[in-house]
Amino acid sequence: MNILVVYKKNFEEVHDAGLQTLKEMLHRSTGDEHHVDFKPREHVRRADFIARDLVVVFGGDGTLTSLSHNIDAATPVMGVNSHPRTDDPEGSLGFYMDSSVTTFEDDFRRVLSGEALVNTLPRLQAIIDTTSGNRYTTDPAMNDLLIANTHQYAPSKYHLRRGTEQTHQHSSGLLFSTWLGQGAWLRNAMSESDFEALQQDALAEHGQGHYFVFARDLSPDQRATHPWAWRAWTDLDTTITSDMHRGYVVPDGWDEVHFNRGATITVNAHAPTLTLLTFRTTIEQKLVTEFR
Repeated sequence: MNILVVYKKNFEEVHDAGLQTLKEMLHRSTGDEHHVDFKPREHVRRADFIARDLVVVFGGDGTLTSLSHNIDAATPVMGVNSHPRTDDPEGSLGFYMDSSVTTFEDDFRRVLSGEALVNTLPRLQAIIDTTSGNRYTTDPAMNDLLIANTHQYAPSKYHLRRGTEQTHQHSSGLLFSTWLGQGAWLRNAMSESDFEALQQDALAEHGQGHYFVFARDLSPDQRATHPWAWRAWTDLDTTITSDMHRGYVVPDGWDEVHFNRGATITVNAHAPTLTLLTFRTTIEQKLVTEFR
């Protein structure tokens, strides 16, 4: 196997000690049979992920989401929590990180024997068509994707269309979330009652291609007049035409892609999926246990 290990580098003792233990375990498990490269998150490039049989991410959810944009659907990913909250209240929840230093050696053997649980995670994408005729597709987002005015003190203005319905809105930005990403930003962006109401539509079916869309801080009149436009669970493309001087799309809180007035941005959940390995439960089951 050709394995890449990417790790969080912050010079904290718990991470450094865990990384050293991880290296020793991998050496015992692979010897000279498999090729293993170690790279810090800050120095890794997209080319480093090409032709890998396995990517091991050592850190927390933020480490994984920041790297996932570089990983294609065919490459399995193993998340190892470098500082679990179960060991330290100040540690990482690590929702996507099903392995830890304590379990890694056994978990890695299950990868080699083909016994790991394979989770296919849907991801969001935004396709930007500029007024000059250029087209850009953002990196895929595991959790959520924001479209907003680059000046957060100014309203986000846009014409919004989904299916046969359309409206003109002023809000503080549109937030899109995958089913699995609902525990990240979406759940904290609205009241608990609003979130529960939105989830009712999603519980019956949360298959491939569906996603949440939520317009932040709309006026009460707009919410009453266009309830579909400010919160929804849908498998239809959401298309906006920008009426902002300058806006941006931000997948998973990382790289910003800017656009100008008149650009059209189409959002859907048809980006390449991510293949994530777990060992005790599926990510779907973990969501049910931890966030409900």
